[in-house]
Amino acid sequence: MPKNEIDQFIIQTIKEKKPKNVKQLIKLTREKFPSPEQEIINRILYLQETEKIHLKPDQTLTPEKPTNYLRSSQAYWYWITIILTLTTALLVFTIPENAFPLVYARYILGSIFVLWLPGYTLIKALFPEKELDSIERAALSIGMSLALVPMIGLLLNYTPWGIRRTPITISLLAVTFTFATAAIIRDQQTKLKQGSKTNT
Repeated sequence: MPKNEIDQFIIQTIKEKKPKNVKQLIKLTREKFPSPEQEIINRILYLQETEKIHLKPDQTLTPEKPTNYLRSSQAYWYWITIILTLTTALLVFTIPENAFPLVYARYILGSIFVLWLPGYTLIKALFPEKELDSIERAALSIGMSLALVPMIGLLLNYTPWGIRRTPITISLLAVTFTFATAAIIRDQQTKLKQGSKTNT
């Protein structure tokens, strides 16, 4: 079946029949075109990504492939975290202490890097669902960062590298990357489970 026919039908169905959720849209589409469900989902995702259709937040599909999920708008927080982490590490290693006023950018990002990101990514990995409101998540993120950073420093103290700028920066970088990756995996799995529950 030509993809453009399916696409046109999906667009027309959304405009005319206004399905309540994506599962209903898939069902209506499959009644017209006896195609595999995954093929219909792929067409809906394509139309959504190319902005030919606009689904409500509770209708938004979660891509099943991790690579597609990472490219979706649902993973924006992950890329912001990674960019902030890499930028901070770059500033720490490239901007000297006496490079005013650039050093202030290093101080600001460094504070976020130490006091926020490790705890934020850990809390995101532990609680991927919306169990916590913004204030609780922020407070726990700062609290967990304040607990994690001294622990990392203590562990580094017993290594040949010691507590110095380079080992601490690399360690925090690795910890933040690890927690962020675990969080994005759990986030996708949780949304897929929620989607399957609401669609059954």
